[in-house]
Amino acid sequence: MRRRPCFGAVVLALALVLWPARARPSQAAQQPPITEPAPGAIDRIFAPVDRTSSPGCAVGVASRGRLAHLQGYGMANLEYGVPIRPLTVFEAGSVAKQVTAAAIVLLAQDGKLSLDDPVRTHVPELPEFGAPILVRHLLGHTSGLRSQWPMLTMAGRPPGLAVHSVAEILELAGRYRELNFKPGDEFLYNNTGYTLLGVIVARASGTSLEAFCQERLFRPLGMTRTRWREDFSAVVEGRATAYLQLPNGEHRTYMPFTNVIGNGGLLTTVGDLLLWNENLDHPRVGGQAMVDLLQTKGRLNDGSETEYGLGLYVQDYRGVREVSHGGTTAGYRAYLGRFPDDGLSVGILCNTLAADPSAYAHQIADLMLGPRLKKIPVARKADVPDVVLQRMAGYYLEKATDLLLRLEWEPSARSLKIGGQLLVPVGDGELLSSDGSRRFSTGVGWSEGLPASRIVEKRGTGKHRTWDLQGPFRPKPEALAAYAGDYVSEELDTRYLIAVAGNALELRFRPAQRAVLTPACTDVFDKGGDTVRFTRGASGNVDGLLVTTERARRVKFVRQ
Repeated sequence: MRRRPCFGAVVLALALVLWPARARPSQAAQQPPITEPAPGAIDRIFAPVDRTSSPGCAVGVASRGRLAHLQGYGMANLEYGVPIRPLTVFEAGSVAKQVTAAAIVLLAQDGKLSLDDPVRTHVPELPEFGAPILVRHLLGHTSGLRSQWPMLTMAGRPPGLAVHSVAEILELAGRYRELNFKPGDEFLYNNTGYTLLGVIVARASGTSLEAFCQERLFRPLGMTRTRWREDFSAVVEGRATAYLQLPNGEHRTYMPFTNVIGNGGLLTTVGDLLLWNENLDHPRVGGQAMVDLLQTKGRLNDGSETEYGLGLYVQDYRGVREVSHGGTTAGYRAYLGRFPDDGLSVGILCNTLAADPSAYAHQIADLMLGPRLKKIPVARKADVPDVVLQRMAGYYLEKATDLLLRLEWEPSARSLKIGGQLLVPVGDGELLSSDGSRRFSTGVGWSEGLPASRIVEKRGTGKHRTWDLQGPFRPKPEALAAYAGDYVSEELDTRYLIAVAGNALELRFRPAQRAVLTPACTDVFDKGGDTVRFTRGASGNVDGLLVTTERARRVKFVRQ
């Protein structure tokens, strides 16, 4: 695709704002040099989406306060042949969380609230759960609240099929009966918390989240094309259309239609995101105190550290510090990150789910920080007899959460797989997913034969996860009839019908939704990755069921 020159006004405006960062010789001297990428090197990263037949991405890179790269790749709208440009507006998904967090911190600096306020001080609609949930818990994803999207999906109103509002989320959270865990005990990513934080900003400031952020954040930072998506039907000048790519390569529009903001819903450009990052590197709004709060890792009740500050992940990338956040809403995908010790800032906004902005950003980091980065360790595949791995196939249950994990044997690859990822045996008694994102330990070496029926999922920070292998559960059709019936959740105001369909158990609920339940272990079924556990009363008869997803655990339904 022929390159379009960047808009001169955009480049000039960004350069004028970023220029002052260069007048810091003492600080620059403390930072190691950044490699200038070879001409066209960044363009080549985005070549796969840089076509007139493909949606794509807008990319912004700043190096030590200098604008290093600002370009669009691919199409903002396929129907009208509109290319992506630096001024193209995208929805940034959960990148928005750091903006909500910054608004909360500004209000704390104003004395309008405290991070240690009980949330019910500002949101009395939230029920009492015993131990108080603090504003700080919402910011760090440690509140224990069930997350809104899986709860709405259980209720038959999933994203993509229903229009939601902040008022609906408030009403939903007001009906919650239990928490996933005691506040502060765990880190579990949670959109409900950030929707409530948006409500707190509005109530504590006496104005809307949009008005507060425009006055205190966006306008002072020169972010002239950034706003909250308060009304999904509003006309937004220069907005890219979001797309979903089908397996046959065709594209379908995949736009968000929701009015929920705070957790997401930020409309912005890559240029504006670079201005936001520049304020985090050299604070003009909020001061260093705000920046320090945003990027200080949280701690759990047991003293262990999380990888999350306030609206920002604080992690290590190949030996250098990375402060970043990604985001996905419908067909939009986003990444905004800083490598603050090295003076590198990267913003990427895409309008297709086929894009991977985080991977693109790290390829850019590889180009520009190459000499500073540690080598990626090469995991050598261990020689393990097929029979040892085959015996590990099956369903595993995490007792603490009631979540299921399924390991399947893939004959063609002579390997176990989890979801779409192969599990490679490495080291002695270790398994690593092919994308490197998940690591499991069997507890004993491969040479010692079949390990105990338990695997531990190791995580860099936070608590490890323990998964226990379950025995086979293959109920006959006549046994499945014991589970059939009507089940009602007062919490969700939803009714499920469980019915036997042929040789399988089927879950049906309105509007016109059905799901096959696959037997996993005694009284426990797999619903597309979620857990449905049937409960029994003193008589031994089935009296209810519990639905568990990754972010909403043990939601109760009572058999009628």
